[in-house]
Amino acid sequence: MTHNPDFKDGAAYIGGEFVPIGEAKISVLDWGFTRSDAVYDVVHVKDGRFFRLDDHLARFERSMARRRIELAEDRQALKDILVRCVQLAGLTDSYVAMVASRGRPRVKGSRKPSDCANHLVAYAIPWIDVIPLEVQERGAKLLISDHPRVADEAVDPTVKNYQWSDLTSGLFDANDEGFDTAVLCDGRGMVTEGPGFNVFAVIGGGLVTPERGCLHGITRQSVIDICGKEGIVCRAGDLPRADLETAEEVFLCTTAGGIMPIAQVGERVIEAGAPGPVTRRVMASYTAMHEDAAYVTFVDTPTRFAAAE
Repeated sequence: MTHNPDFKDGAAYIGGEFVPIGEAKISVLDWGFTRSDAVYDVVHVKDGRFFRLDDHLARFERSMARRRIELAEDRQALKDILVRCVQLAGLTDSYVAMVASRGRPRVKGSRKPSDCANHLVAYAIPWIDVIPLEVQERGAKLLISDHPRVADEAVDPTVKNYQWSDLTSGLFDANDEGFDTAVLCDGRGMVTEGPGFNVFAVIGGGLVTPERGCLHGITRQSVIDICGKEGIVCRAGDLPRADLETAEEVFLCTTAGGIMPIAQVGERVIEAGAPGPVTRRVMASYTAMHEDAAYVTFVDTPTRFAAAE
């Protein structure tokens, strides 16, 4: 750690050390940079508590296993590192990331993934929202982009990764046409996901969310859990573009933003308003989950790193 480090903008863990976020750097030869050969996960901290931290860690581990990336740190060490990053940054509300990068080849010039030195980068920065709060308050304008989502067979969307070229193209479309964000469809015309969020549509009073072409988000799972508890019909499966365009209500969900109401899909303004009645029920229950001890981990939890300092 640097002498008298300033963590006011955030804290990072890299190369086995905790450093201010501005000092966290990787090599330009790291395959995580040159090939997007990395997996990651993001968990949020609200009011000094992590939400569903173990679920995020479990998904991170699954992603690493699918991409054959191995870290020296086990789950408890990962948890301690994330907690310590938030503690050092002194954040009550935080966006917390864990990244497992392929790293640089140990053998000069090697093109074998197995020759690379895998490594962990973690950091905690002040809370951010995928869609700004003022936009959420009025309800966001959602464009259904004509750019297709990369096929599941090419890039597994359930492995959280940095392949965002198609999603970024959707953002170009949304920005060019005056929308707040975009969602993409697959080659069959089925809705998938947007840049950093899942999609839910209210159809016939119940909820539908895509199953293919998308990350199985932790917030998405929270919505599914809420529906099970409250008796709201919810189906994960195909969501045709036309059904999203005519849905009674639409909302997006993500770790970095929670439940985000949509007021307009394409040129159609949603009659129920934003948020509509079903969306409001889900939002209220999602907020309540953050007070449930079954889902939270306190930031003031002791870690072995704090004890060592």
